[in-house]
Amino acid sequence: MAVVNSRTREAARVRIDYERCLGCGACARVCGTTLTMEGGRPRVEQGRLFGCIGCGQCAAACPADCLAVEGRTMTPADMVPLPPLEARAGFGELYGLMLARRSVRLFADREVDRETVDRVVAAASTAPVSIPPSDVNVWLLAGRAKVREFAFEFIDQLAAKKKWLFSPLVLALMRPFAGREAVEAMRDFVGPLVDSIVAARERGEDALLYGAPLVMVFQGSPYASPADPMIAATYATLAAEALGLGSCMIGTVVPFLRQNKRLAAKYGVRPNGRDGLAVVFGYPAVEYRRAVRRTFANVDFG
Repeated sequence: MAVVNSRTREAARVRIDYERCLGCGACARVCGTTLTMEGGRPRVEQGRLFGCIGCGQCAAACPADCLAVEGRTMTPADMVPLPPLEARAGFGELYGLMLARRSVRLFADREVDRETVDRVVAAASTAPVSIPPSDVNVWLLAGRAKVREFAFEFIDQLAAKKKWLFSPLVLALMRPFAGREAVEAMRDFVGPLVDSIVAARERGEDALLYGAPLVMVFQGSPYASPADPMIAATYATLAAEALGLGSCMIGTVVPFLRQNKRLAAKYGVRPNGRDGLAVVFGYPAVEYRRAVRRTFANVDFG
């Protein structure tokens, strides 16, 4: 039985060119489900587990390029050569990029051109997912005026609900279901944050999306793992850093849009999707010269 998501309901198919096959077994080793070895040759067994999920592992590992995977939105043309090792970032370069990336909330008065936007989206689309194909939806607004219009309308809707949303009664009703920590976060962080955002809006300032010229919303479907849009958003921030853009993740937007069908419909965000993450992008207004050394709460070895 195939793994179902919002994009496909069928298993993919594997074709093998046995005239070119070396019988090395690399495809079966990386697959572990659909492909097995029999008599020194790979064999497709679609009845095993979920059938082919279209991950492309077999075709990626085949030294003879004799496998083709089709279905679940994948075609043989989607297999592209990897850049040579010398063209890939080593750990030092990658760590330097990660260290340089920080949350940017002050942007220069400069728009982000379409080519740069497309490059960020292309890089983010390489993010791993729980089960392919990716069930992450990306919605974006490009242009400072469009982002500002959305931000102010969002804040106005939020202001209309904040009195009851953060009332003692609602927080008390939340506690048995959400837990003490979630209630404390709503009371001590989210509530005051919303108050400050609304107050800034009254002064004509966008304290939600920081006056950014570009916002992307990454949202998974009800079939997707909750981690999938978060990983894609993280990839997008790293790609943006490599292109000279600053970025900042905004957790407020998607949960509220899911509850506001009118606003979600107006801007094309899927109200029936899972929670996700909004990310704002733009060219930093200041140059950062130092990084902050961050740590985990704990690193335990078992």
